[in-house]
Amino acid sequence: MRAPRVRFAPSPTGFFHVGSARAALFNWLFARQYDGVFVLRIEDTDAERNREEWVGGIISALEWLGMRADEGPYRQSERSERHQVAIDALWEARFLYACGCSRDEIEARTKGNATPGYDGHCRDLGLDRGEGRALRFRTPDDGVTVVSDVIRGEVNFPHSAMEDFVCVKSTGQPLFVLANVVDDRDMDITHVIRGEDLLPTTPKGVLLWRALDSAAEGEAGWGETTMLPVFAHLPLLVNEQGKKLSKRKDPVAVEAYRDQGYLPEAFDNYLALLGWSPPGDVEKVGLETIVADFRLEDVHHSPAFFDVKKLTHLNGEYIRELAVDDFIAACRPWVDPVPGAWAPTGGGAPWPSERFDPATFARLAPLVQERVATLGEVPAMIDFVFLAEPVIDETSWEKAVTRDEGAVAILTDALAAYETCEWSPESLHEATLAVAERHGRKLGKAQAPIRVAVTGRTVGPPLFESLDVLGRVEVIRRLRATLGRIGQGD
Repeated sequence: MRAPRVRFAPSPTGFFHVGSARAALFNWLFARQYDGVFVLRIEDTDAERNREEWVGGIISALEWLGMRADEGPYRQSERSERHQVAIDALWEARFLYACGCSRDEIEARTKGNATPGYDGHCRDLGLDRGEGRALRFRTPDDGVTVVSDVIRGEVNFPHSAMEDFVCVKSTGQPLFVLANVVDDRDMDITHVIRGEDLLPTTPKGVLLWRALDSAAEGEAGWGETTMLPVFAHLPLLVNEQGKKLSKRKDPVAVEAYRDQGYLPEAFDNYLALLGWSPPGDVEKVGLETIVADFRLEDVHHSPAFFDVKKLTHLNGEYIRELAVDDFIAACRPWVDPVPGAWAPTGGGAPWPSERFDPATFARLAPLVQERVATLGEVPAMIDFVFLAEPVIDETSWEKAVTRDEGAVAILTDALAAYETCEWSPESLHEATLAVAERHGRKLGKAQAPIRVAVTGRTVGPPLFESLDVLGRVEVIRRLRATLGRIGQGD
């Protein structure tokens, strides 16, 4: 097999969808495996819906995931002259005809027809091309178009069930099925690897491809005949209800996962599992291993469940495997953003930059690393250190302080103990254990009101290491402030 040329051709009409990211990854993996070329082509011909910021989002997300294109990004909008050459050739070869029917007229004529779609009303009227007239493809009356798919085998599309489809809008703008075929031919694309939702358009592309081959051999003078690419349609991504992922209802934006602090290595790993399984029962697999083991023919055709919980769990495993220094560096955008560098949407740390101390964070980092599943969870774990006052979680306060009849006594006793004990995690542990025993409680139960008073939450890094980092003066101040809040202060 000659070195493949594959393309990822997204439309910049919104955030980068996880389904698009999976398609990009499978194209990239296939290209890397066979020393091929990964082409990025931006399908930006829909001027009404496309936005330049989405183009930047696609490119930055691909770079974040480590899938830099070997060629491109090409812009489909810059190839309009080439598309027009193809349109002229297909028109001269009589593969296209002009249609002046409005959608309302078509629906009025075909209402109640056994076969849905356009009825061929203008096919033999001999209308000239012109403003307000679309160009339709003359679908053969008989026969079948067979799409040979690496994943799905041979899929038959009877021509009797296909309408004369529009290739060029009444505005003169080619539709994507025609533009894609022209671009794939010109860019010598050998494999078209994309989502299952585009399978129904594939027979149209095959018919157009063969029509352009015919035009090349005839008087129309279009280019040269080329080999049809190999098709592979990836399984649909579904939510936990088994329904296709919805942009409105499901978390599908890759940029959002980046903002939440998912690692690109974990995200790539999980995307690879959506339709493909590595050898053996291991699911946590590095990208180099995935490149070596991935086989397009091993991709399943059944829908793949995009399980956010599974992704999050996998991400936590990747985080815990980082060296501490690498974890600290990875946390930087969330705890101490570099001016001008990338930061999560909405900003990074919830504290002023002057209050952040890298050395203090380095002391807490190993403790936090064991307890977070995403980097975005880190600020809430450590904000009690870098904010002047802890952010009180009212649910935690209600549970550990308000409803606990012994909370005041424990806080008062802890305050007295912390004023005189040696200040180290070990001594703080012993002092708190003694407080718990004096009040007939287990250590965990006695810790709860102390943790909330000092950190604002019932969940966080180990309490005694947290107290040690915060320091005696600040811990004492916060305990007194808490007693004052509940009316038991001096």
